[in-house]
Amino acid sequence: MTTRSTRRAPRARRALTAGAIGGTALLLLAACSPASPSDPSSSTRTGSWTPTNVSGTITVFAAASLKESFTALGTAFERWHPGTKVTFSFGGSDSLAASITGGAPADVFAAASPGTMEVVVNGNRTAGPPATFVRNQLEIATLPGNPDRITGLKDLTKSGLKVVLCDQTVPCGVAAQRVLTAGGVKVTPVSYEQDVKAALTKVELKEADAALVYRTDVRAAAGKVTGVPFPEAAQGINNYPIARLADAPNAAGGQAFIDFVRSAEGRKVLTGAGFLAP
Repeated sequence: MTTRSTRRAPRARRALTAGAIGGTALLLLAACSPASPSDPSSSTRTGSWTPTNVSGTITVFAAASLKESFTALGTAFERWHPGTKVTFSFGGSDSLAASITGGAPADVFAAASPGTMEVVVNGNRTAGPPATFVRNQLEIATLPGNPDRITGLKDLTKSGLKVVLCDQTVPCGVAAQRVLTAGGVKVTPVSYEQDVKAALTKVELKEADAALVYRTDVRAAAGKVTGVPFPEAAQGINNYPIARLADAPNAAGGQAFIDFVRSAEGRKVLTGAGFLAP
């Protein structure tokens, strides 16, 4: 019987998960950090982004799949802006959108699909038009080493294979249904998860044999799962929009964070994590 899990992604951490983005991304972070980590006021820097005079707490609601890369960007942003603190709420985009339209105070919303952002726009909760800053596509996450020898979508129908999907109301679930339809494959999952991190965790804990998740999440899992690309993934690419929210407690700080995410330096971190350029 298909069950619905209410597992939520863990709370955001300031430090990068070990191997989450890999050594390359750490070097990329150095490019958008002060020339000397011990001297944040240094005027020597790489890239085109220029810090602004902002302070205070900046609250960001972001899709669960952005956890590792946004945590890294938040750390870099704070380093460039002494006196700021970027706090994150990561989760399923639909749940975050519902919280925002329900009045939850936040400065920035980064969603995993235009559809969930549209909910916030239609609720008059954005301060301006959203902008697409990255794209993402799915991979099959399997147990380490791929013991079930999964090579594509059709293998997810193997007898006895325990497959997990994201709930069909969240962006990764919508993308999963698009690629399954494109491949002419029907999968009966053992559970639907409320966000992509929860789906991935099922495989990491060996409670499932495979899950359809974003390729960025496979990279962030750092060897805890094995990723299997498949051609139909091109039919389910999601655009990620970002917007400053109306009545933002820290409007200037929120805009500065958005500018940083969309800068060349921010793009390096995001593409280093496996996201596609918009």
